[in-house]
Order: sequence, then structure tokens, then C-alpha cells
Amino acid sequence: QVQLVESGGGLVQPGGSLRLSCTGSGFTFSTYGMRWYRQAPGKDRELVAAINNVGDSTNYADSVKGRFTISRDNRKNTVYLQIDSLKPEDTAVYYCMRVGPGRTYWGQGTQVTVSS
Repeated sequence: QVQLVESGGGLVQPGGSLRLSCTGSGFTFSTYGMRWYRQAPGKDRELVAAINNVGDSTNYADSVKGRFTISRDNRKNTVYLQIDSLKPEDTAVYYCMRVGPGRTYWGQGTQVTVSS
């Protein structure tokens, strides 16, 4: 069955960096675009970054442009989100999502907390 497993979250000080990973299984990873979303407490889930299936096209939310970088390694069935210059408002649960065709799939999420 399709599975997406995120990792790499944690507690980090403002200005720090993290690299989140999302590893997929149960499907041909290189066929699908992938996205990263985040959901802060009390807020709606928001799209932060997207990448196409081969990794040569990316898009970002305006709020994260210049600080977040999405990439993928299809040999490892993994999509990454590099987060630099972290701010307290980046605190959220970060989720990866497999884009269609077909139904979408979500990972379980990884918590990122930015605090001094």
C-alpha cells in the first residue's frame, strides 16, 4: 500500500535550519509530483512548496520564498524540504502529499517548533 513517512522535524532556535524528508513506498515515486504542506495550531493547512515528478519544476508560497527549498531524489524515493532562517511563525506540523493522478496520499506529519 502507499505510504509516506516524514522525518527531520524538531525544536530549533530562530534563525536555524532543518531538512525535512518524506520517503514514499508502495508506488512508483518518480511518476508523481509531491507537495509539502504545514498546519499551525488553530490554522488551516497551507501549501508551502511543490515539485514535479522529475524535480525540474518547483513552486513556493510567497511566505516561504527564499527560505524554503524543495528537492527530490527519485533513486531514494524521497522528497526534501530544506528550511533556512527559521522563524517562530514557521512552527507547525509539516506534511508531505502525493499529487494525483488518482487519489492523494498524506504522510503522518513531522513537528517543527521554532523557539528560543
